Amino acid sequence: MTERQLKLLYDVKLAIDEIDSYFETEAKTYENYRNNSILKRAIERNLEIIGEAVNRIMKDNPEFKIENAKRIIGLRNQIIHGYDSVSDENIWGIITLYLPKLKSEVNSLINK
Repeated sequence: MTERQLKLLYDVKLAIDEIDSYFETEAKTYENYRNNSILKRAIERNLEIIGEAVNRIMKDNPEFKIENAKRIIGLRNQIIHGYDSVSDENIWGIITLYLPKLKSEVNSLINK
C-alpha cells in the first residue's frame, strides 16, 4: 500500500467517524435523520468524501481490495450528479447496514 492510499483510507475513516459523531447527542433513528436537513446534507457530504477517496484508491490500484468499491463510487456519483434522486431510505440503509462494515474493513486495511 502506498502512502497516498493510506492517506485516502484515513480520509474514509475520518468521514465515517464524523457521521458516527452526529448521533452522539441524539438518537440514531430514521426519523431524526429524515427530519433534519442539516444532518442529511452533512452525511451526504461525508458519503461524497468516502466515495471520492475510494475512487482515487481504485484509480491508483484497480486491484486494491475494498468490498463494494464500485457501489461506493456509484453512490458518490449519484449524490453529486443525481442529487434529486437520492432517497432518505437508501442513505439510511447505507448508514446503518454498510458503513459499520466499511469502517471495520478500513480499520483492518490501515492496521496492516
